[in-house]
Amino acid sequence: MRTMSGFRAVLVGACTIVAAMMPLAGAAQEPDLSPEQVGRVRAQKDEDAIQRIAKEAKFAKEGTFSVAIASQRLPFGIYATDNKTLVGSEPDIAQLIADSLGLKLDLVPVAWADWPLGLTSGKYDAVISNVTVTEQRKERFDFSTYRKDQLGFYVKADSAIEAVREPKDVAGLKVIVSSGTNQEQILLRWIQQNVAAGMKPTEVQYYDDDVVLYLALESGRADAYFGPNALLGFKAAREGRTKLVGSFSGGWPVLAEIAVTTRKGAGLADAITQAINAQIRNGNYAKALARWNLTSEAIQESRTNPPGLPRS
Repeated sequence: MRTMSGFRAVLVGACTIVAAMMPLAGAAQEPDLSPEQVGRVRAQKDEDAIQRIAKEAKFAKEGTFSVAIASQRLPFGIYATDNKTLVGSEPDIAQLIADSLGLKLDLVPVAWADWPLGLTSGKYDAVISNVTVTEQRKERFDFSTYRKDQLGFYVKADSAIEAVREPKDVAGLKVIVSSGTNQEQILLRWIQQNVAAGMKPTEVQYYDDDVVLYLALESGRADAYFGPNALLGFKAAREGRTKLVGSFSGGWPVLAEIAVTTRKGAGLADAITQAINAQIRNGNYAKALARWNLTSEAIQESRTNPPGLPRS
C-alpha cells in the first residue's frame, strides 16, 4: 500500500548479476530546451528503409510517424520552454527515423502505464521511451534496438557508501526503485538471495514524485536510488548532488537493449531497424546521442527482436 508520498516498503528479493563500476562519461552539457531545436540532427530519406515497410502496414495518421514518449525527464524527453514541445534524446531518435522513412513526426506524450494499450490499439505507431527488450514483451510487440540498457546505483554526493557491486552490498540499505521496471526485478532478486543467506533485508521504496524521491535521498530516509544510468547520470552531472557507486548491464545473462517498440506484426520493425542502421553508418546517430550525453550507451548495430531479458 502506498502512503501519500508514494512510498511502499518491500522485504523481498534478488538474483546474481555481474556488476562493474563504470564512471559517467563526461559532464553533461547544458541541454537545449528551446522549442526550435536548431541543433537537432536531421536525416535524408533512406529508400532501403522505406522499401522495408510492409504493404499491409497502417499508420495512425497518413504520412506521419506517430511516436509515444512516456518519459518526461531529461535526457530522454521533457517539455521545451514553450511548455508544449517535447525535446530530448528520444524525440531526436524519433526524428531521425521519421526522416529516414520520409514521414512527418508527431510526438505523443503518454503515461508509462498507458503506452502498451495505446500502441496495441493503434493510437500511435511506435513507442520510443527507454523500453527494454524482454522475452515477455516480445510476445506482444516488435523491437528495433537503439541503445544499451545501463543501470546505476546513485547515492547523495557526501554518502559514506562508496560501491555497490554485488547483492551483499545492498543488505540493510533503503533503496529507491521504480515499480514494474527491470531494475526492480534485479533488486528484488538480490534481496531474496541475501535473505536466504541470512543477511539483513533491504527496504525497497517507491515514489511517484521525483521531488519527494530526491528529498528522501538527501535527507537520509533512503540510502540509494537504483535506476536508468542515463537518467540518473545526466542529473548527477548537471547538479552535483548525487554520485554513481555502481553500474550494471540491465540484462542477465544477455545484453539488455533499449528499443523502438511497435505492434506485433505491424510491418514496421524491419524498416525502423534499417533506418537506425543507416543513421549509425552515416554518423547522425552518434551525433544525436552525444547531444544528450549518451555516447556510452551507443550500439554498433540495430537488431530486430534480439534475445530479450528472460521472464522473472
